[in-house]
Amino acid sequence: MKIFGLKTCDTCRKAVRALPDAEFVDVRAEPLGRDRLAALHGQLGAALLNTRSTTWRGLSEAERAADPVDLLATHPALMKRPLIETDDGTLHLGWTPAVQTALGV
Repeated sequence: MKIFGLKTCDTCRKAVRALPDAEFVDVRAEPLGRDRLAALHGQLGAALLNTRSTTWRGLSEAERAADPVDLLATHPALMKRPLIETDDGTLHLGWTPAVQTALGV
């Protein structure tokens, strides 16, 4: 299992503590490739882009109108997190009670 997020994100830290056997990938230190981001966006759609973040609020209207995959490639902090990928390829976005239940936490 892999957890994609930011090492400074409190929600990601909670997920890492609850899933100690998971591999953590800091998307700032190890950015996801554009192809991977495009595939994730294809599966998760607009939910992958965190429009409530400080990074999003700091963007101009013109920047916000850009392709979401390009935005995620340029600004990794815009990815909603944590993004959890199980060994069978199932994706979970966020750390909600529903995600925790699905992961058996």
